[in-house]
Amino acid sequence: MSQISVTFHKLIQDSQEFGSDNEHMVSRVFFTIEVQGNSYPDMYCNLKQTVGSDFESGPIEVGTPQGAKYSGPFNYDAFHEAVEGYYRGNVGSSGSGIGFGTGAKGIRMRHNTFHKQVPVQFEASEQETSW
Repeated sequence: MSQISVTFHKLIQDSQEFGSDNEHMVSRVFFTIEVQGNSYPDMYCNLKQTVGSDFESGPIEVGTPQGAKYSGPFNYDAFHEAVEGYYRGNVGSSGSGIGFGTGAKGIRMRHNTFHKQVPVQFEASEQETSW
């Protein structure tokens, strides 16, 4: 099985430019993917979270990677977990960028930008994917 390396570079939290509105906060994570000896820089995906939901446990929708054409092995579930971890590592009670107490709700701060390099690795799935 192939190994996938993702290096996160930047997070922009809750931006109207990415589709935030009164119901959902849309943030964007920027990263590089390396798989099977190929590098895919300047990638990004959007994250969508309901306004007012718990920063620690509220569900986060993670979009598919954007920015380059790719067809091959991937593991979206592991990718989703890594992206969510990167987001919550910057924002929330354990966040290094903006820390909120456990159970914080109703807080809304827009256009926060975090520059933090975080590498992660995970196994690719057997299924081929394309984006």
